Amino acid sequence: MISEELRARIRRYFYAEHWKIGTIAAELGVHADTVRNAIEASRFQTRDFVRPSVVDPYTAFIRDTLEQHPRLRATRIFQMVHDRGYSGSVVQLRRAVARMRPQIREPFLQLHTFPGEQAQTDWAHFGQVQVGRAKRTLSCFVMTLSYSRALYLEFFFDQTMESFLRGHVRAFTAFGGQPRVILYDNLRSVVLERRGNDIRFHPRIVECGGHYHFQPRPCQVRAGNQKGRVERAIRYIRDSFWAGRDFLTLAQCNEQAWKWRDEVAHRRPWPGDPQRTVAQVFEHEERSRLLLSPQHPFPTDRIETVSSHKTIYVTFDRNRYSIPPESVGRSLTVAASDVGVRILDGLTVLASHPRSYDSGQEVLDPAHRDAVLRCKRKASQSIPAGWLEQAIPEVRALLDLSLARGESAGHQTKRLYRLVEEYGVPAVRDAVAQALTRDTPTAASVAFLLRTRQRNHAAPVDLSRHPEVHSLVVQPHSLASYDKLTQPAPTGESSDEETNSSHPVAG
Repeated sequence: MISEELRARIRRYFYAEHWKIGTIAAELGVHADTVRNAIEASRFQTRDFVRPSVVDPYTAFIRDTLEQHPRLRATRIFQMVHDRGYSGSVVQLRRAVARMRPQIREPFLQLHTFPGEQAQTDWAHFGQVQVGRAKRTLSCFVMTLSYSRALYLEFFFDQTMESFLRGHVRAFTAFGGQPRVILYDNLRSVVLERRGNDIRFHPRIVECGGHYHFQPRPCQVRAGNQKGRVERAIRYIRDSFWAGRDFLTLAQCNEQAWKWRDEVAHRRPWPGDPQRTVAQVFEHEERSRLLLSPQHPFPTDRIETVSSHKTIYVTFDRNRYSIPPESVGRSLTVAASDVGVRILDGLTVLASHPRSYDSGQEVLDPAHRDAVLRCKRKASQSIPAGWLEQAIPEVRALLDLSLARGESAGHQTKRLYRLVEEYGVPAVRDAVAQALTRDTPTAASVAFLLRTRQRNHAAPVDLSRHPEVHSLVVQPHSLASYDKLTQPAPTGESSDEETNSSHPVAG
């Protein structure tokens, strides 16, 4: 109510000075509706002229239809009235349906919880990211405590059951305990089957609840408002943290997320008392009310059975991981966390590798490769290449370098084997070492070095492997006849004599 003096002043400004309603409200510092009430503006209102519409003949039909089916779409109503002779556009009909559709609003009571009583949990989808050659789905696990609004968030490359449980374990560690009830949507990771209030839970979430003594509680179907606090937390993460954020690795993304949680999210005012922050309420009221965590965390590794048929690799999550060669062909077990992969034979750990989220990668332990090469070398000692490597260890390095330069390993091995037969092992070994020093790792270079050394040192040739040479007979002759060839022929002698003199030489 306003005073009579103010009322008279408003009416004087309006009727005598012809000021506008907004001008009077600004001048006197009152609301525009107060000015309208003072001048009795309703007395001057006349009924607006309503132009006829093509929808008017169908208004009663549309209203009756919406009363029976309040959620029926305007496009379906358009088809129904079109079959009954409606000739207008769907745009006109949508406007009419929007005006006549009954507003169904469900009333809600504000949720009040005790400290440490309840948390709400859900996944949030943040698109896809490229990891090497693989495209991975980026998801954020979010858990918020219903009383203090303290939250835990962590990004994963999937929404598997193992990542879901891993988020729980790490959230409990961050909070220093766990609530008595956790509220979920009807996720497949929580609810396998539901018929009314009869729920068949996922056995892994039942095991986790038994380990940490919390009760999993799904919301009613299509009742997302029951977990509105985690929904608002997810929207807050999208708007305050994710927008405009850059990162290179998943670990870097999570580090930034946890820093934002501590410096921004937990420093915001608590809804129950704007004078206090979320962090203060959590530390002073809720942390001590949480259930104490067990001494040992719940196991969250992903377990799969794998086997290798021929190679020293087993396949897991689009990548290949090496195993010892003696385990090839056996049924093994993979235990994978989000950062590592262990390969077990029963309770024995055969291999441990860092986990790769790429695609088509071979994660190799050099010890497994060396073990395979040792086995191959033992088996190859019965062939020329194996015999050569055993007799001359330097041959292996020469053949590797030769192969890297495009030479044929088989041709190089055969030629080295013939050189050993001709010159012996010590000479060939020295020549191989010299060829490696000169960076000419080929059998041709070894042969050249052997011939050069033979000419320079006049080393006797070993003919023990050629007994047929001893049966050869060489007819000796006088060497004086060679001297005559260098002397000038006497004048007048015929060429026949020279020719005849050469017969003994030829003989």
